[in-house]
Amino acid sequence: MTEKKLTLSVITADVGGMVGHVSGHPDILDTAKERLYHAREKGVIRDSHVLRCGDDVALVISHRGGIDNAGVAELAWITLAACRDMARNLKLHAVSNAFQKDAFKGSIKELGPGVTEMEFVERTSEPIVIMMINKATNGPFNLPLFKIFADPFNTPGLILDAAMLEGFSFKVTDLTTGDEITLHTPQETYHLLALIGSTSRYIISEVLRNSDSEVCASVSAQKLDIDQTRVLSQCEPCVILRCQTGFPAVGEVMEAFAFPHLVSGWMRNAHNGPLMPVPFYEANPTRFDGPPRAIAAGFQVSDGKLIGPHDMFDDPSFDESRRLAGKVTDYMRRHGPFEPHRLGEPDLEQTNLPHVIMKIKDRFKKKHTAR
Repeated sequence: MTEKKLTLSVITADVGGMVGHVSGHPDILDTAKERLYHAREKGVIRDSHVLRCGDDVALVISHRGGIDNAGVAELAWITLAACRDMARNLKLHAVSNAFQKDAFKGSIKELGPGVTEMEFVERTSEPIVIMMINKATNGPFNLPLFKIFADPFNTPGLILDAAMLEGFSFKVTDLTTGDEITLHTPQETYHLLALIGSTSRYIISEVLRNSDSEVCASVSAQKLDIDQTRVLSQCEPCVILRCQTGFPAVGEVMEAFAFPHLVSGWMRNAHNGPLMPVPFYEANPTRFDGPPRAIAAGFQVSDGKLIGPHDMFDDPSFDESRRLAGKVTDYMRRHGPFEPHRLGEPDLEQTNLPHVIMKIKDRFKKKHTAR
């Protein structure tokens, strides 16, 4: 008899900030927990947990309904709408208007929240790490995922573990077209790097093991699509990572985040800054609304139950990473409104910069060259 697969769904949203965009309110988290608790009691879902990073909330849900399950999507939608209503009552900052009940048509995707899911048969031991980011927009996981699944200098298991010797495949989404390509490492490593280095366009959405196509990592890779005027996501991405026993070890996954690499987002989604790995209690970006933060929640999955979370960045060995991120923050801030701190003009379409330029565009005149 084939064992029924478990589905792990993570839905993230910004429903309103406590003191600007810094944090979330405890009542918001309690509202989400209560809604999901009742769903567990009714047997709609197997288990759940609520995470927060900055002003973003993540609903972590385990169930047996499969990917794109309408019941789970509706539960998440109603839960986030209740959180939105609570945020409005508290007059929190930038309360989202996206969660309208009549907008839900069976799927939560392309309606605002970020969604990532994976389906798998539970192993004898199933360690899971869920990374959640705040104040970072496009492609913050591209570099760490490459290091975890394709770089033996970060992940020695790629050459020491026989189950990983055949490498991994990366599904990459083109955010401008919605098209997807799958590239296989190690043989197509350079092709992969040629794409994912352009984090504003190409996003790793999923990683699979080459030997058996087993899912290893899944990213919410949606973004706001300006050209087609439809919302694919209004919040920062998150990632689910399976660890150990034929996958990279927990320590190899965490090592990839020891380097505070530059990501886009930060203040007004218009600046580059270092991704700082922090424990849960430090996920409150206040300096220039930043710098960008990452939290890591570790779970052991047992018969669909989420045992945890363990605060994976609550470790003094990441103190130097945080200090380096602080130094890089100082350096980048000294650029003020200049690139490379401020994003390039094509990446500022979501800001008011196009309107500012429109106000003065008629004052541009053709330059007359002397004969």
